[in-house]
Amino acid sequence: MTVSRVSRCAVLLLAALSTAPAWAVEPEAPAVDPAVLARIRDAALSSDWAYQRLSDLTDKIGPRLSGSPQAEAAVTQVAAALQAAGLTVTLQPAKVPHWVRGEEQAELVDYPGRPEGLTQQLRLTTLGGSVATPKKGITAPVLVVHSFDDLKAHAAEAKGRIVLFDKAFDQDLASNGQAMTAYMQAVAYRVQGASAAARVGAVAALIRSVGGADFRLPHTGVMKYEDDVPKIPTAALTAEDAMLVGRLAAQGPVSLHLTLTPQTLPDADSHNVLADLPGSDKPDEVVLVSGHLDSWDLAQGAIDDGAGVTAAMGAVQLLKSLGLQAHRTIRVVAWMNEENGSGGSKAYFAANKDKLAQQIAVIESDSGAGRPLGVIASVTPDSLAKLAPVTAALQPIGATALERRDGEVGADIAPLQEAGVPGFAPMVDTREYFFYHHTAADTLDKVKPEYLRRQVAVMAVLAYYLAQMPEPLARVPAQAEK
Repeated sequence: MTVSRVSRCAVLLLAALSTAPAWAVEPEAPAVDPAVLARIRDAALSSDWAYQRLSDLTDKIGPRLSGSPQAEAAVTQVAAALQAAGLTVTLQPAKVPHWVRGEEQAELVDYPGRPEGLTQQLRLTTLGGSVATPKKGITAPVLVVHSFDDLKAHAAEAKGRIVLFDKAFDQDLASNGQAMTAYMQAVAYRVQGASAAARVGAVAALIRSVGGADFRLPHTGVMKYEDDVPKIPTAALTAEDAMLVGRLAAQGPVSLHLTLTPQTLPDADSHNVLADLPGSDKPDEVVLVSGHLDSWDLAQGAIDDGAGVTAAMGAVQLLKSLGLQAHRTIRVVAWMNEENGSGGSKAYFAANKDKLAQQIAVIESDSGAGRPLGVIASVTPDSLAKLAPVTAALQPIGATALERRDGEVGADIAPLQEAGVPGFAPMVDTREYFFYHHTAADTLDKVKPEYLRRQVAVMAVLAYYLAQMPEPLARVPAQAEK
């Protein structure tokens, strides 16, 4: 090629570039402005609004078991705080169970080597939903088993006894990032233990507390009765006391006196608290950000789930305070009755079952107040890459993990997820969560303000991004039953 032809080609190339469409030479503008996501993140890190609301909730109200006056006081307090933040607040009616704990005592009255006249008090807590013992209690021999298979193998010995499921929570799993795996392995005995024991003729059932620290703390939680067996009283012993009974039973017969006096009262009227930040041009489409307002009755419910619900509140209050309005409505939901019935979740689904297509994405925080590590997403595989701007925005606070999971990522949002709505949860460090979960030690001092600010940042960035995307994420197909 001659020099003159090269020159002519160069001129033609330059001319072509000068008239080429913009997309041929410029990168596509991001769907959501990264500078806005960074602004949201940074503002969250400098705000203690959520922590102040958590302090009000825990220190001024305390435990908030569904049906209690404290639960209703929490509804009023949270609604007032969200209304004062300038959000549009609605109280959504929900029917909830009303279970009251009553007296709970256990005493070792006979065991090998017991000095004459001596007994030993045990520490325990009644499991939520349990029936009561007779007023004078039950005295019966104890059968210690370590699994449901172990119970079946000793079924002939169970009649007339108190069955103790001595199943340890695997803290090694929890300490290595598998806290929920450890929990699910142990919680089956809490939920199903009473009916399994009743099926073989037991008069009561006890479990080793489902928790990861040996502080002699009993852990409560919901249990469920099967319809085809008698309802027998059930409670959780501390890990230390369960081990004590096990050691004594290995030496010979052990008898225990058990008194539990819970009551199940008629269902109560309660509410979810809903607060909307309306969308600019798609206000009927909703991105939901949430946590649950109720707690167990042993403590303040600071990590379960005061931190989650106030982080959700803080995320939307933050967006409002920044003057940001996404295309879609961002809705806070403070769920009522996650712990022992899901009455609030059922009420929301019933109210929205005819407009599920307008529920664009759902977020729930209910894994404690540990350091945020990223986002858990129950989305289609093709949708995961679309969330990259969220992790990029959260990189400065180290919350860059993005994990896709199939199925439920939050109990209250599960019905919406089952209907195909993409579901999300903050990923947090749960290695110590089950030290305090459902115990009398779930108090405000367990929450680090810095971690709560970071959780607000995660939820606010994620909620705004999902509400601002030009097109919503794909619906999630129902999972095939296993």
